[in-house]
Amino acid sequence: MTARTSPGGEAAPATGPQAPRDRTVTPPGLLAVIDMQRVFAEPDSPWAAPRFTEAATGVRRLLPAFAEERTVFTRFVAPERPEGAWRAYYDRWPFALRPPDARLWEIVDELADDTGDLVDAPTFGKWGPGLAARLGTDGRLVLAGVSTDCCVLSTALAAADAGVEVLVVADACAGATDESHAKALYVLDLYRPLIRVVTVDEVLAQSRPVPR
Repeated sequence: MTARTSPGGEAAPATGPQAPRDRTVTPPGLLAVIDMQRVFAEPDSPWAAPRFTEAATGVRRLLPAFAEERTVFTRFVAPERPEGAWRAYYDRWPFALRPPDARLWEIVDELADDTGDLVDAPTFGKWGPGLAARLGTDGRLVLAGVSTDCCVLSTALAAADAGVEVLVVADACAGATDESHAKALYVLDLYRPLIRVVTVDEVLAQSRPVPR
């Protein structure tokens, strides 16, 4: 292929199907790993997500695509003193009225080394000033974790209402049951284009691994 000549007389880069092209990688945004805690992982926990292990595998696949400063883990923790309707909630689940440093609230061992940035909240939804400040303006929020039908759902809807583009990574999430996981994804996908349900492979296809 013959190089073109620019108006100034210099050889211009060749174009066409065989010409090398720079590949621009779309910034993946902020990865928020929702509530990957022992209370949702251990089989004997009343709040265990049956497919927690599969979700953790998806999270581990996502992590190399995000710089540490673009990754945040969240934890659901009980309030010191439940108020309003939360009182009835903890009457139903009294085992969970534990301080934030209790073992059940810990991030699982397999992900603990990656938990550099942590946001705690006594609410299902984790969208708030903490995540908003980390995301910045006009950013994309990528959600993974548990449970799809509760904390992931609540976070996604609140962020979307704030005008944030949200990607929910289906195979890096797990629900309380397979049925509720599927139903939550169905509802979330109704919010396009504010919210899109995607796969780990789709996220990785638009990013390159970042050293951690």
